[in-house]
Amino acid sequence: MKRAEQYVQEFKSYLQVEKHASPHTVYYYLNDVNFFLEFLLSESISFEQADPAVVRVFLTKLYEKKLSRRTVSRKISSLRSFYKFLEREDVVAANPFLRLVQPKAPAYVPSFLYEQELEKLFEASDLEAPLGQRDQAILECLYGTGMRVSECAGITIDDVDLSIGTVLVRGKGRKERYVPFGSFMEKAFRRYLQDGRERLLEKSKEETGKLFLNSRGKPITERGIRLILNKLVEQSAVHMHLHPHKLRHTFATHMLNEGADLRAVQELLGHEHLSSTQIYTHVTKDRLRTIYMNTHPRANRE
Repeated sequence: MKRAEQYVQEFKSYLQVEKHASPHTVYYYLNDVNFFLEFLLSESISFEQADPAVVRVFLTKLYEKKLSRRTVSRKISSLRSFYKFLEREDVVAANPFLRLVQPKAPAYVPSFLYEQELEKLFEASDLEAPLGQRDQAILECLYGTGMRVSECAGITIDDVDLSIGTVLVRGKGRKERYVPFGSFMEKAFRRYLQDGRERLLEKSKEETGKLFLNSRGKPITERGIRLILNKLVEQSAVHMHLHPHKLRHTFATHMLNEGADLRAVQELLGHEHLSSTQIYTHVTKDRLRTIYMNTHPRANRE
């Protein structure tokens, strides 16, 4: 009989090869599975013996640790997938997590930037310097397309078609989508490709197809993009916490606030389920006020 660790490794391969899960997802799934296996070991129970009663005890332990409902929900989801895999492999007869009701996560409203805040960020880069041109192109890319930071770091020169204004984005699960972009992003890309990128590439003396390069002329990393955004915040003297996903939130919010169709935004973001996009249907207070003043019969003030 195989040991639990062997099945965990097989589950890892399943996530990577069959589900095309991201390294981030694989890390958390395995972390959650190993956490449960340690619990079973402390209770002298094998992973094949886990049943709904054992799972309820485990759930109690999670709440005793004062974990958030979101974290508990994620662990349950990870373990449900693990036992679904074991069931498929005929290792267990039933999935003990199948009928477990996940704790309801608190309502989540993503934060976003107002246009005035964005303008200060777009004015922060030195467009005469190679790094400034690159930073501006990255900022335009994240806000102009709503792509994830991993997708942005992975763009190649061949993915970008400046003639028709589209970029090929490789998303989660190796799914590809074409996303259009406008004149501001096109201008930033042309400036960077014709000048800044060439000067950065000279520093490494190595050819690469990746679009965005670091200060040494090597392909930029996700961490590198996050550091660039932090630098732009400092240069613009705005007080905010800026991360790449906040620009994705901003893209979706601004699109929907201006009347974009929900399913169109879903496709642009690369969401598999519409429910993932619906969290952006909140509107700003300014827009609510504008709608009210323009539509309510007794809203007009003399």
